[in-house]
Amino acid sequence: MKKLFIIGGMGAGKSTARKALVDEGLPYIDLDQVGHDVLMWDTVKEELTETFGADILDENGEVVRSALAAKAFMSPADTRKLNRITMPRIEDAYTDRLAECERAGHDAVVVEYSVFKNRQSSLAYDADVVMAVLAPLDLRIERAVASGFDEADVRRRIAQQITDADRIEAADVVFNNDGTPEELHNQVLAWWRDYQKKA
Repeated sequence: MKKLFIIGGMGAGKSTARKALVDEGLPYIDLDQVGHDVLMWDTVKEELTETFGADILDENGEVVRSALAAKAFMSPADTRKLNRITMPRIEDAYTDRLAECERAGHDAVVVEYSVFKNRQSSLAYDADVVMAVLAPLDLRIERAVASGFDEADVRRRIAQQITDADRIEAADVVFNNDGTPEELHNQVLAWWRDYQKKA
């Protein structure tokens, strides 16, 4: 089963690219969603509150992601603490979902991966294809704010992510998303049909 990873900064258009492939019948794994699911695990909640304080939980004992982010992204050291708690669990959940897709007989799966750093030391180490979706920084900020994020938060998150130059270096194929969602959708479909012919 081919593993097609989509990487890109916040607001670049990863979800639009993923949707183009899902519309073609491919299953997908959104690693952000896997990360959100992992935050509901009791063991994870315990470790997070020990590390970052009980005020990251709401009145129902669930993790408030914005409160966690405010603490976990304050410094690289804090981000490493968060990753040590969540990443092994995310990897386990991801592996389970891959196995489900394989058992269902799929030829390929799309993996949306927003915190990609490099291929070697990440879940993308055995990716068949890494697709980078790029867009100008001001456009990415505008899109993220339009979808409900606070601008200061967006800028802080983008500052923690790798650069587009790093993404281009890691990618097998690059999509420039400085136009409409339809244009990106069509670029991705054209690439996918060509890839299938070659495969």
